[in-house]
Amino acid sequence: MPELPTLDQLNTLGEGLLPGLIGIRFTHAERGLLRGEFTVRPELLAPNGFLHAASVVALADTTCGYGTRMLLPEGASGFTTIELKSNHLSTAREGTVTCEARAVHAGRTTQVWDAEVRGPGGKVMALFRCTQAVLYPK
Repeated sequence: MPELPTLDQLNTLGEGLLPGLIGIRFTHAERGLLRGEFTVRPELLAPNGFLHAASVVALADTTCGYGTRMLLPEGASGFTTIELKSNHLSTAREGTVTCEARAVHAGRTTQVWDAEVRGPGGKVMALFRCTQAVLYPK
């Protein structure tokens, strides 16, 4: 089994891309479990003054996606998200938002991941599930 990337390597991966622009940083990584977070700032809010749902989805999808990378089968060249669903239960205006993503299924052709996004007080803000298609060279 390939060696896991370090947290520094994971955090560098998103620099200059959407994860970096949002400020996502990873705090824990193991096979099948990844934790990430970002700090709420004005650019991540919707016009109503609350955290934009797309910011929450970006955190969850990125955390699940980086977890997928760590579980790719031998010979796979990458993956792509083919389905995602989120239920938003609350929101935030400030503080740190965290995400914990867990692999539910890690097969040769698909992976399914669940994530919980929590607000600054630890309350669940969103439940998220995505399905990833595993890609192979042609």
